[in-house]
Amino acid sequence: MSGNPLPLVLTVLLASLTAACGDTAKLPIEDSYGRQPTLPPPNESLIPTVHIAPAKGWPEGARPTAAPGLAVNAFASGLDHPRWLHVLPNGDVLVAETNAPPKPEDNKGIRGWVMKKVMKRAGAGVPSANRISLLRDADGDGVAETRSVFLEGLNSPFGMALVGDTLYVANTDAVMRFPYREGDMRIDAKGEKVADLPGGPINHHWTKDLIASRDGSRLYATVGSNSNVAENGMENEVNRAAVLEIDPQTGATRLFASGLRNPNGLSWQPQSGALWVAVNERDEIGSDLVPDYMTSVKDGGFYGWPYSYYGQHVDERVQPQKPELVAKALVPDYALGAHTASLGLTFYQGDLLPERYRNGAFVGQHGSWNRKPRSGYKVIFVPFDMNGQPAGDAQDILTGFVNDDGDALGRPVGVAVDKPGALLVADDVGNTVWRVTPAR
Repeated sequence: MSGNPLPLVLTVLLASLTAACGDTAKLPIEDSYGRQPTLPPPNESLIPTVHIAPAKGWPEGARPTAAPGLAVNAFASGLDHPRWLHVLPNGDVLVAETNAPPKPEDNKGIRGWVMKKVMKRAGAGVPSANRISLLRDADGDGVAETRSVFLEGLNSPFGMALVGDTLYVANTDAVMRFPYREGDMRIDAKGEKVADLPGGPINHHWTKDLIASRDGSRLYATVGSNSNVAENGMENEVNRAAVLEIDPQTGATRLFASGLRNPNGLSWQPQSGALWVAVNERDEIGSDLVPDYMTSVKDGGFYGWPYSYYGQHVDERVQPQKPELVAKALVPDYALGAHTASLGLTFYQGDLLPERYRNGAFVGQHGSWNRKPRSGYKVIFVPFDMNGQPAGDAQDILTGFVNDDGDALGRPVGVAVDKPGALLVADDVGNTVWRVTPAR
């Protein structure tokens, strides 16, 4: 035999992993939703379940399927991996066209090589455009007829927050500020760094969301963990798996809440005034574990990662344990399904959609890779009661992102509500921002 056999070995290994190795869910996905999800014993295997939906994109004229009583159209298409949205007071929509930065120390070795190939097949392998584009629907027909590059030369941007005439942007490694003037189609001013965010050569979970307090005096930023369950060492998890509070005047940063493996969507609950966040939980202990979730975030609260999940369920893979921390671990408010990759979160306060959606939460579920059968790949809605608490089963809002062949036509990420009150959904595989309205 001539030549180097290693590429062939790696190819065979990749093929075996992507052929849905590992376990199959024993419970229906519905059991891992709600206030009291079912949490079976963990099922750790030598080879984790890998069951992705390969990224394909939408055929010409195709679109997701909206729930009864709702309709969906493309607000903007032909974008470059749109991930996150922010609606400005004048109705302009900002979209972060972005993807992961270089991470030379993440997923090293043969297993890491395989995982990188898997994520590439899932649509996560494209280079980052590193820009924010502005979409404008001046004639109000529900389609953005104007698109412009609003900010460019950024570093894997994600979250955005406008306070007065200052626009804050969360790059993967820092919060930046830019001067904003209503109606401008572009910002050319050089950004000013407000505060550093954990980045570095591992930067396993790179997305950093951002929201301002109601009075604008504080910013809150999400920072995901640098690993699945601290396998890269807790010394690499400083100020990670957390929500950070930042003083925009001084840049002073403090740990607001911790133990949140990969927090993303931040949103203020309208009735309670509490800050809520969507969180992606850990992988590789079975298709039925662990449910992703959304929860109110308490100042000083600890939510378990990496030592425990869903309160005080200890993860035996993590050694040494810290029982004193586990004893303090808070139980999340609402489970969003095992491995659904729930990223986007926004509470509805508009007037366009039916009254039943008011004050409830829309969630963008990017879709699983570590579960068989697949979960997520849709947008859901969770109703809330008058006390600002989840009150009912999750409802499908947009589906049809995976076709009958198992290919991902799209993958929903960020969600936002536009000025007229329609729901906007960023689709980073379909390269589209979808707009959901009442059916006519």
